[in-house]
Formats: sequence, structure tokens, C-alpha cells
Amino acid sequence: MMEAQSKLVPEMMELMQQRYRILKFVKMAGPIGRRTIGQMAGLSERETRTMVELLRAQNLILIEKKGTTITAEGNRVLQALESVMDDWSGRTILGKKLTEMLGIRAVHVVSGNCDADTTSKSLLGMEAAKQFIANIGEGKVVAVTGGSTVASIPQYIAQSNADDLLFIAARGGVGDDIGLQANVIAASFAKACGGSYNTFYYPESLSQEAHEAFQKEPSVLKMLDLYETTDCVLHGIGDAQTMATLRNTADEERQMLSDQGAKGEAFGYYFDSQGSIVHRIRTIGIQTSQLERIPLILSVAGGGSKAEAILAYMASAPKQSILITDEGAANEMLKILINP
Repeated sequence: MMEAQSKLVPEMMELMQQRYRILKFVKMAGPIGRRTIGQMAGLSERETRTMVELLRAQNLILIEKKGTTITAEGNRVLQALESVMDDWSGRTILGKKLTEMLGIRAVHVVSGNCDADTTSKSLLGMEAAKQFIANIGEGKVVAVTGGSTVASIPQYIAQSNADDLLFIAARGGVGDDIGLQANVIAASFAKACGGSYNTFYYPESLSQEAHEAFQKEPSVLKMLDLYETTDCVLHGIGDAQTMATLRNTADEERQMLSDQGAKGEAFGYYFDSQGSIVHRIRTIGIQTSQLERIPLILSVAGGGSKAEAILAYMASAPKQSILITDEGAANEMLKILINP
């Protein structure tokens, strides 16, 4: 039906897609100003004003002094159209193709490309939050990694009956940005869900001697016990060389990563294009061997430039993994898989 409609009245489908995107942007960023809506949607001021007024007249959005927000009716319309718009855009088929080729539980593809636009990362966060709430079930312990993509998830969680969830850091700290540390993100998840969190401070730059001594600390032993009972992992996937830079890795080690063909990084492990571990940093956190028994694993990463990194990790990822990515990464991954 959608294909027939797009053939007969192609402008209708384009218009619906445009209005749908604006409504999603308002939900994602509201309260939001009209100028910002226009910038996110790539529309002129006049086009934005026309679209916003139409959506307001249909009681899909509410315009107030503080900005534009979505209404309950707008939320219902978004939910009703979501699968239809994904089908029409080809994202559903793209996700199914990648699911089969990667051999994992599911791949969900959001619009855009994190490399080219700022809204895609927020869309990744929104979809990851949706999948987390839909699949957490009876889970009790959730481990989260650091990074800007995982940090974008908590603000989109609307769950009132999750006060029994415990959020923990899946690994030690990486980089200097405190807001992107796993500890801080775990606290953000706990606040969003009404749950609790455990802090875990472990700098990745410790010497071998300090690392061995640190493992005997009561707080570390407690965290290691929690890793054994983790029900869900939410994590990002990094480009190998980008992560090496973030960690201020020595030149000789970076050269080693290049020589070994490292493409992707997750949990402090570096993977080549076949999914083999070529290097691991000295850290305390979730181990790849523990992932196999964890029921729910949500991997979140986007951007065409990360396609090789995502494929490197996914080559050996547990089969129960759910990947949330964007069109930029998904299309590039498909190209690589078809023409390796």
C-alpha cells in the first residue's frame, strides 16, 4: 500500500516523512524553539513556520513561551507511524539484512548519519532507550560503558517501575571528559529509571603492580561479583585508532595496533576485521568471556566512518546482541559485507 501510494502521489510521502521527522525532533529535544526545529529539519524559516502551525492545529504539538513540546496525541501519532515510516524508508529491510548477515538477535536502524548531522546521535539514544525498556524484563543489574553515544540514552527513558534496577560501570574510566565516564552515565540511568547505582573508580593508566594491588580492594571484589550477576550490558563501539588517541596511547602501541589490523574497540579489547582480539588494555571490567551468558546486550554505534569498527566487534559478538545504528553506518556495513 505504501509503495503504491508513493508511486501515485510521491509528494504525499515526502511531505509525511518531513512532518514525521519534525514531530520526532520536537519529542526528542522539546521544549524547542522554531529556529532550532528548522535547523534540525533543514527547512527555511517560512517552511518551518508553516509545518509547525499545521502540527499545532492538529493538536500534535504545543507551542508555549518556553518552547514547543509534543502532546499526548502527537506521541500516539508517532508510535502509530513508526513502523510504517521505517518500512517506507527501507530501514526495516536494511536492519533485517544486517541481522541475518551478522547472525545476531536484531539490528535497528535510525535515520541519518552521525558523521554528518548532530540529530542522529539523539535518535540512536532514543531507539536504544526504547529497546532497553522493551527488553529488560526481569533484569536487575545493568552494566553501562562510557562515551557520548551511551550518554545520550538516559534522557529518553521514561520508566516508572524500575526502582529495583542497579546500574554499574562496565569498565574503568577513559579520557578526561567527566560527563562521558561510565560512572556518571550509570548515575544518569539510575536517575532516569528511579533505580540505584554503584560507583567504581578505576583509572586505566595504572601500572601492573598497582593494578594487581587494586584487584584486592573490597570495592573491586564487590564489583567483580556484580559482573557475574549482570543481566544487561549497554555499550558503545569505538574506532581502534580513535580510542587509542583518547587513551593517550604510546606511539609504539598505536603502531602495534595498526600492524595487527585493529579496527574496532569495546570493553578495552581491540578487534581486527575477523573479530579476533589483537590487544587488550589493563583494566577491571566486563570481560568478553562473560558476555556469552548475559541475556541482553545492547550495542549502540553510528556513523559511516565507524562501519569497519562495528563489523570488527560484531564478527565475534554474542548472538543475543541487539545493534542500534544509523543509516550511514548500516549502508556502509552492507557494502563491506557484500564486497569485502
